[in-house]
Parts: sequence; C-alpha cells; structure tokens
Amino acid sequence: MLGYSTGEAAKKLNISVRTLRYYDQIGLVRPAHKQESGKRYYSDEDLLQLEKIILLKEASLSLEDIKKVIQKVTIQEVLSIHRMELKEAIIRMEHALQHTNTLLNVVKIEGTLRWEQLLLLIKNGSEAKERKKDLGEWFSTEEQALLMEKLPKLESESGITQKWINLLKRIEWCIEEGKSPNSKEGRLIAEDIRILSEEMFDGNHSLMEKFWEVRKSEDVSANLFPIDRRVISFIEEAMESMES
Repeated sequence: MLGYSTGEAAKKLNISVRTLRYYDQIGLVRPAHKQESGKRYYSDEDLLQLEKIILLKEASLSLEDIKKVIQKVTIQEVLSIHRMELKEAIIRMEHALQHTNTLLNVVKIEGTLRWEQLLLLIKNGSEAKERKKDLGEWFSTEEQALLMEKLPKLESESGITQKWINLLKRIEWCIEEGKSPNSKEGRLIAEDIRILSEEMFDGNHSLMEKFWEVRKSEDVSANLFPIDRRVISFIEEAMESMES
C-alpha cells in the first residue's frame, strides 16, 4: 500500500484537500509518494506531522513559525499545547453554559426575553454596568464575599436560584390575579421569603436588612435578578402584613 491518497488524508484529518495541497506547495508537509500521474500518497508519519501542524495552528502559531519549529517539537510539548487548548475550550464552554442559564432564568422570571435584554447579555452587560453601581458602593469586602457566595445567580442552576425564581413567579401570578399582599397567598409568600432569606444569609439579620434596602434601589448591580417594581412593592407590603 502506497499510503493515504490526498482525499483519504483530508477526510481522516478533517481538513480540506486544498489545505493539504497548499502545505505541500510551501514545503510544510510533502507526501511521501508522488506518482507521475500527479497522485499523492501520505504515510502514517506524514499524517502525524500534519496532526502536529493542526494542533500548533489551533494554538495560534503562524504557518511560518510552525515551519521553523515543527521538527523540534517534542511529544511532551505537543501534549502541553493540547492540554492548554482543552482548558481554553472548557472555559469557553463554561461561559457559554452560564450565558445560556442566564437567558433561561430570565425567561422563567419574565415569561419571555426582550431583544434589548438579549443584546445586553450578549455584550456581557457592559453598557448596563456603566449605568449601575457595583455592590462595593454599599457593602464591605467581607459582606460582598458572603453575598457573592449566597445570592442566587441568573447563570446558576442551583436549588436556591430555582426557589427564588418560583417565588417571583408566584408573586407575579398574585399581581395578575389581583391578589392583595395582605391575602392568604401574600402571607404565605412572605413566610417563604423569610425562610429563604434566613437560609441565604445564614441568620445574619443585619446584612439581610441592608441587602433588601439596597435591593429596592433601581441603581443596583447588573448581577442581581431583574425584579419588576410591582413585585418589590408586593414583597414589602406582604412582609409588613406578616409582621403586623
């Protein structure tokens, strides 16, 4: 067997025939066998060399640089580069997953997703963050650390996040149905808020009260849930009703 034809090698490496011909043209990887008819055949060693080139190219090396170092790259270096690429791919996938979770949770809260919200999220909220104050405006470093650990996050699939989303949906249902914050449903919601808040703040009532005061502000961090003003008003009235 002469080896792999250009088409077979391209298919095996998932690259184009045109790319293989270009690599041959510039002297990067020349097929081990060339027939008078012009047909080219690549050996296993050629394929290994091509796999190295593909990996180095994915690591953002130019073909000119690859040509200079290809013969000097060890197996350990190739594996190190491959590991780096895998780590970067994992980071990209984690960011994509967090972004998708954020979109799904916004849809759960609001029932839909407006295009302007989607565009802001795609831009990673950069414009929104310019208009909004950071939590550091109100909380100490220690308090921020606790809040970042405990607060439900739009990009999260955690149980506490889903509990708050369901709670918000119950409040929205009450508002749509004309249920008063002083109603039986309103009092039950207020009790659930109290229980969830105790769980979230580990019984730190001072931080809890401080957070809720800040939460009512419209000029608050973009990392927090986008809660409708009517929902916040319902929560305040329901909590007051429960305490009276």
